[in-house]
Amino acid sequence: MKGKMKLFSFMLLALAFVLVLSACGDDSEGSTDDDGNWTGTITIWDGPRWAEEGDTSGEDGKGNQYFWLQGKIKEFEDAHPGVKIELVQVPWAEMPDKLGVNIAGQSWPDIAPVDISGSAVSIDHIEQGVIEPLDDFFTEEEKSDFYENALDAYTFDGKMYGIPNSLTVHSMLLNLDLFEEAGVEPPANGEWTWDEFVDAAEKLTFDRDGDGTIDVYGFSTYILPGYYEAWPFFYINGGQPLSDDLSEFTFDSPEAIEAIQQLADLKLVNEAAPVSMGGADVGGTYQAWANEEQRTVAMEPWATWAITSAQGSEVNFMVANYPTGSKGDPVTIGGVGGWTMFKQESDAKKEVVAEFMKSISSTDEQYLMSKSYGIFPARISAAEMDPFADNPEMARAQEMSSQVVMLPRHPEWKKIDEIIQRELQLVFNGEKTAEEAMATAKPEVEALLGE
Repeated sequence: MKGKMKLFSFMLLALAFVLVLSACGDDSEGSTDDDGNWTGTITIWDGPRWAEEGDTSGEDGKGNQYFWLQGKIKEFEDAHPGVKIELVQVPWAEMPDKLGVNIAGQSWPDIAPVDISGSAVSIDHIEQGVIEPLDDFFTEEEKSDFYENALDAYTFDGKMYGIPNSLTVHSMLLNLDLFEEAGVEPPANGEWTWDEFVDAAEKLTFDRDGDGTIDVYGFSTYILPGYYEAWPFFYINGGQPLSDDLSEFTFDSPEAIEAIQQLADLKLVNEAAPVSMGGADVGGTYQAWANEEQRTVAMEPWATWAITSAQGSEVNFMVANYPTGSKGDPVTIGGVGGWTMFKQESDAKKEVVAEFMKSISSTDEQYLMSKSYGIFPARISAAEMDPFADNPEMARAQEMSSQVVMLPRHPEWKKIDEIIQRELQLVFNGEKTAEEAMATAKPEVEALLGE
């Protein structure tokens, strides 16, 4: 018995020793020398952006869509001996959930991107205390180089949380080869009414090979928390998700209900959209429009990154407004992409993290990103370099900036959005009417508004 007790005591001591060594070996915050120079590892997450021209590597043939950031990481590491930057590749659609899980486990990255489709930095993250303010790293002169609406999207309670690096609008992209195949005229100057849009969608839905089965559909999109390609359709009659003062849920107004239902009915009644419309398959939706071997959807709404992507794939397309409803004027939703710094324990490390963030958000980098990734720069100095001088499709999309409405900036927006998008999916699946779905969402959302 005594022998067993001694063995047990020895095992406990060994375990304690291992735990102490593990704690001592934790280099998550790196080290700082006597001169204040920090060395260690910085972790950055990012989603796929664009590949080098002609690069068709990888199983999907899209090439390495992380090469730009990998190049910037190497440049920074070469200039900062002892600093290592680890890139974690995260598909955009998985970013919100992955961040949520890691925040809950207090294992967040040092730097993470704000998806341009999401409109602005998360107030929820700010109020959780997991995002660092960056005011100490920017002079007022430096801040003045950002467009006011871009900086506003990263400002809360007077503090700057993150660095905006890109602006976008959502627009309609029309596959002109399918318009020609169906004998349909695209809208003049990319402007049309809802009725004209529905008429085109129905005519663009056809049996290509004569086997009695529809092969091509006029329209499709997807519904997913954090993504808003479909949402400008819901605004065309004057509806909006929340009241201007953010105190009431208003997507149950007659104007909003009508707009939501009529878009869902494009699939459910008009049968001018595939069964997959309203699902969560972002990549599959895009490929149905852009892939030369598929070409099964003629019209889809996308953020402006898709314009550059389509140009790289040599898709014959045009950029159009969202159709107008009873409101009379076209409307779209804008987004502001950028970078946020997550909570740091070391001030010395914070300075190096901020320095790297600034290096990938400079005027030159925003100009390059505008030309290559299909976004508008958040810096005025980058826009003045005229990145779209030879790109009429992007220039056309930029004209839509005057139509932009921003999503509500409520601290609970992420949860509100999840409730609304969940109910929208049920509408597009035909399981609920728009009225039923928004009636379900209303008390859940208003409970959050009252918190």
